[in-house]
Amino acid sequence: MNITVYNTDGKEVDSLKIDDSIINEGINKAAVHQVVKCYLANQRKGLASTKTRGEVSGGGKKPWKQKGTGRARIGSIRSPLWRHGGVVFGPHPRDFTYTLSNKIKQAALKTVVAEKIRNNCLLLLDNLKIEIPKTKEAVKILGNLKVNHRKEKILVLLAKMDNDLKRSFHNIDSLILDLARNSNTYQILNADKIIITKDSFKELIERVRK
Repeated sequence: MNITVYNTDGKEVDSLKIDDSIINEGINKAAVHQVVKCYLANQRKGLASTKTRGEVSGGGKKPWKQKGTGRARIGSIRSPLWRHGGVVFGPHPRDFTYTLSNKIKQAALKTVVAEKIRNNCLLLLDNLKIEIPKTKEAVKILGNLKVNHRKEKILVLLAKMDNDLKRSFHNIDSLILDLARNSNTYQILNADKIIITKDSFKELIERVRK
């Protein structure tokens, strides 16, 4: 299969041939589901915390004697039954992270990359350079490529991070700039359009082939 290569002016300048096996292999939805769930779980902070009756300050003295008052017996004003008391079975800090095998991660990555290519959601550039590091220049390039940054989520993948590009794309809220070797299944799946240079695309394909 051949993929069209564009320049920053939006003109076709070349084509790149990729192995058909990458595109034609079956979709592994189960692997994608597992990887996305794992990614989202690993993003959780797990910082929610409540205090039990033993952790709330005060309440060390018995409010009134056990018998003879006609009132219900109580041992502490920090009982969960009382206002300002402790919490029963409340959340405590915990770690939600877990891992998956590299085989599952690779299968999921291969599935989402193939889907983006099949649906023409991946734009391949011969090179991505900005002479003047300004957001206006970055928006101009997106316009040339017919990418709507106001309505679409954009993922730009590079082989090497460039400070000028980082400054130019920084103010575009719908855009994420990352390295191809660091990109993950969730990032690629969540993006409406992927803009990737030839060098970084080769890195991504190598990761899929392993």
